[in-house]
Amino acid sequence: MFNENQLNAIDQAIQTHLISAGIDHVIYMDMSGNAIAKHSSGKTRLDSTAFAALAAGNFAAVDAMAKLVGEPEFSLLFHKGENSSIHFSKVNEDTLLISMFGKETSLGMVRLKVAEVIKKINQALAKG
Repeated sequence: MFNENQLNAIDQAIQTHLISAGIDHVIYMDMSGNAIAKHSSGKTRLDSTAFAALAAGNFAAVDAMAKLVGEPEFSLLFHKGENSSIHFSKVNEDTLLISMFGKETSLGMVRLKVAEVIKKINQALAKG
């Protein structure tokens, strides 16, 4: 369970480091597909509830594939489309951070910014 201070810190980190950097949508969610925090730049529309449920299934399937090839996990997933891309990153054992962005945004920048946000989220969770 998250307290108000933790949720505020998570929202602030996402807004400051991801949305303001040009990421279109960010969903911080648990492994069951429940959205904890959702943010959007307002450029596009997205059914974040459906997306989070599908993302949880996708991450679970890839986790099973990792085990089949002898890996304990794949903590990062990336899907690239013609106009949009999706970056999945495991924050901790219980949560994922999903960032959706357009072709004008570089994957390197996304990876850098996501790493910063994951650090901030884990710091907020450690404070309790």
